[in-house]
Amino acid sequence: METESTPESYSFRVTSDNNIVLELTTTDYKRAQDFLFTIAEPIHRSEHTHEYELTSNSIHSAMFSGLQTQDIIRDLQQLSKTNISDDLINYIKLCTEMYGKVKLVLKHKRYFIKSIFLNILNELLQDSEIKECRAVSTEQGLNLESFEVNRQKIESLKKRCQELKYPLLEEYDFVHDTMTKNLNIQLAPDANLRPYQEESLRKMFNNGRARSGIIVLPCGAGKSLVGVAAACKMNKNCLVLCNSNVSVEQWKEQFKRWSTADDSIVRSYTSNKKDKLNGNACIFISTYQMVAPKKGRIIETSEIMKKLANHEWGLVLLDEVHTAPARSFRKILSTVPAHIKLGLSATLVREDDKIIDLNYLVGPKLYEANWMELQNLGFIAKVHCAEVRCEMTSAFLEEYTTATNHMVKRRLSVFNPNKFRTCQSLIQYHEQRNDKIIVFSDDPFAVKIYALKLVKPFIHGKVSHNERIQLLQNFQRNPKINTIFLSKVGDTSFDLPEANVVIQISSDGGSRRQEAQRLGRILRIKKDIININENNAFFYTLISQDTDEMNHLPKRQSFLIDQGYTYAMLTHTQIITNENQLYLSTNDEQQELLEQILKTPNDNETLPVPIRKTPSIKPKHPLFKRFRS
Repeated sequence: METESTPESYSFRVTSDNNIVLELTTTDYKRAQDFLFTIAEPIHRSEHTHEYELTSNSIHSAMFSGLQTQDIIRDLQQLSKTNISDDLINYIKLCTEMYGKVKLVLKHKRYFIKSIFLNILNELLQDSEIKECRAVSTEQGLNLESFEVNRQKIESLKKRCQELKYPLLEEYDFVHDTMTKNLNIQLAPDANLRPYQEESLRKMFNNGRARSGIIVLPCGAGKSLVGVAAACKMNKNCLVLCNSNVSVEQWKEQFKRWSTADDSIVRSYTSNKKDKLNGNACIFISTYQMVAPKKGRIIETSEIMKKLANHEWGLVLLDEVHTAPARSFRKILSTVPAHIKLGLSATLVREDDKIIDLNYLVGPKLYEANWMELQNLGFIAKVHCAEVRCEMTSAFLEEYTTATNHMVKRRLSVFNPNKFRTCQSLIQYHEQRNDKIIVFSDDPFAVKIYALKLVKPFIHGKVSHNERIQLLQNFQRNPKINTIFLSKVGDTSFDLPEANVVIQISSDGGSRRQEAQRLGRILRIKKDIININENNAFFYTLISQDTDEMNHLPKRQSFLIDQGYTYAMLTHTQIITNENQLYLSTNDEQQELLEQILKTPNDNETLPVPIRKTPSIKPKHPLFKRFRS
């Protein structure tokens, strides 16, 4: 029986641009939150309000979940304290009217456009771009409910259908498919899915059918288990693509850990190991780079692509799916025949406009977790973020102001002596707490020099795969190795569950994704945390004042702020203690470093700044007290 809303229970308001603002202080907000989570996409979350956007994709997701047009309109009217405009109602009706009218179906490695509405098929075939995508060139009357399309032109077809307001529905009746080979695997007995993981899979599966799309979960929230569970439920040939050889190994271990799959089923294809792809059903794991066309490896990549294209895949699992729209990678998605594509990401953002292409390359967003809710429930770590502004020393600032070379300016800001000493002080403080610390820099040269001067292990692009594995294992297992320096190769590729502190000394401009990915390195909940409200993870961004680093901050932080995070504002003087015991504390040391930066021509040279042993410092750090308060 439906309940009528009272004025006090009106939970949201619709803005003039048809966005929806949910007020978390109302009595009925939970019901409204569940409803909006079904029909709309979250775009901003703060402590007291959440903002959502209605899109055609989100409305289609609601219909897949079983809601009908009148259900959506009725609940909007009941829960909104503002009137629902006729324009918004008409938009909802238009989106729901188009849902499911046209389907893209894979059969025997051939793609077909299907619809019971012959007038729509005729309309599509009148379009010149869609005509070009048809597999047959001869004109003929349309007597059947489908027509075949050229597999190589699937991307163009999907894009054009979306432009014509006929988005292609990709559903797969995997339960009744007897043609695609079964894996015969299932989830391991101890693979217990958390409620939000189960909810994300419910958005993908319904009544024995699966649909393509994207699931967004923060790092440390178990994206890999969701991917393994999806593969087990579908139980068909599965192709997994990820970003690095390290990720391939981690995915292989995840499948063996969380499912009954073994080495006879789980295979990998990397520069180091090339398992064969035979006719048996398997889980085949590789990198985007290994299978994408690339100069110098044209023969090798064409051979593996030919083998992948000769299989009919039930599921293509795309890790870090935000990378898929890259020009070199997107061809994979149309070449490999797959019933369903599932994209996984923690940060569904790019700094170009290609992120929207995922709607037709892969599918709509199926599910996006609430980071703050997962934190409050103890599923991910409670992270305290701090922006630490480090004043440039006068000599470094003078050179920065007059420098014209971008590389030199960047080097001056990252080697700012006050930033270096802040980094060193933070490391000393957290190491004495037995924390595990990752220090990030986009400049491989800075990674190497900082690490060498502080006598810490480091990884950048030129470090071999085997050495990376050894260094990462040592960082995680050796209690005497509590700090590691990483270049941007560590943004997404490495799983470091023990880490609970991140220090950024330089970054990739205004990249929102990188900021979130680096914070994500410390989101895995720690085993020894009893009270989920404890300060158990710390994220520091060190910024050199009066440099370009300041200009990039607002954009970099915007994604995390939209998730509900806040940044404490600190200065280097609040961090640095026992100044005379730190490197670069004398004018002579600073001048020597400055001269070396200005004359170092390339990344391969090492700055010969002397390393001197630093006495231990007792943990009386003012920042921890500030965070606790």
